[in-house]
Amino acid sequence: MVAIEGGAVVLALNSGSSSLKYGLYAVESEPVLLVGGTIETAEHHGDDHARFFDTIETALHSGPTPTVIGHRIVHGGPHRDAHCRIDAAVMADLEAACAFAPLHGPASLALIRAAEIRYPGVPQVACFDTAFHAGMPDVAKTLPIAKEYLAGGVRRYGFHGLSCESIVYQLGDKIPARLVIAHLGNGASVTAVRDGRSIDTSMGLTPSGGVMMATRTGDLDPGILLYLLREAGLDQDSLATLVDHRSGMAGVSGLSGDMRVLRAAATDDADLAIRMFERSVCKQIAAMIVSLGGVDTLVLTGGIGENDAATGQAIRAGLAWVAGLDIRIMPSQEDARIAFHAAALG
Repeated sequence: MVAIEGGAVVLALNSGSSSLKYGLYAVESEPVLLVGGTIETAEHHGDDHARFFDTIETALHSGPTPTVIGHRIVHGGPHRDAHCRIDAAVMADLEAACAFAPLHGPASLALIRAAEIRYPGVPQVACFDTAFHAGMPDVAKTLPIAKEYLAGGVRRYGFHGLSCESIVYQLGDKIPARLVIAHLGNGASVTAVRDGRSIDTSMGLTPSGGVMMATRTGDLDPGILLYLLREAGLDQDSLATLVDHRSGMAGVSGLSGDMRVLRAAATDDADLAIRMFERSVCKQIAAMIVSLGGVDTLVLTGGIGENDAATGQAIRAGLAWVAGLDIRIMPSQEDARIAFHAAALG
């Protein structure tokens, strides 16, 4: 790697539930992508982060040396709702927040520690997916449980905030007053945005709620979990595996949570899983329209939202009753927003 004159050079690391996206950005006024790629992490084990950096450095070998590293952090817990530089106190909060996002939190922590070893002395910045939703009103943020649990941080946090922020940023001064953003990928959520600010969203305390997803249940009658505890003998680990890994489209189809695989399979169960996903998305969009008191524009983004035309057609058909709805497909630019914030805070 080589040095670069002026501005920041940000290595943006976007760790998801099934992949690790990386991008090297030169940032002066706007992030400019120099080189990037994706590492599929589903088949790797938790101790492979050094190998991830070997892969990344091979791709970046002729690029400039990072001056700051930015991380997408899915859940910062109750005490972290603004992007910040990572220090010991932040790491302690991120460790505690793993209780809220066990699918994502431990992997992010391991990635931060591996980056510290590979790039000693380079500042690291946490960019929280929950930050975009931090200002939601109490009617959206509060969950309907006994009040004593609310003080411990049990509330609606919302996720995919960097993706939502990137859509708002791309729309610029042309942003409509009433916007719904549907981020549809391996994880999926729908957010109501009024005048550029999140006022409601489908995911709740954890990234497991809301829309039915690839392998996650989405919203579920809580009595089902109680029934499985009592009658099927499932323990907490078995329930966690069921909710996050063996449900959603994978659970219904018995085949896969990957929309491409399900479209190609064309079995009855695959077709049912797809139709259930499409219906779930439409229902959550309708709920966000209620929160907004109407809607001007719906944006579809994320891997499915951007690339699966049949899903887009099904959503258009399901929302044909909404008069005058402008539906757009826009790219999620989470990594560029990570680069922007990391350059500002690093």
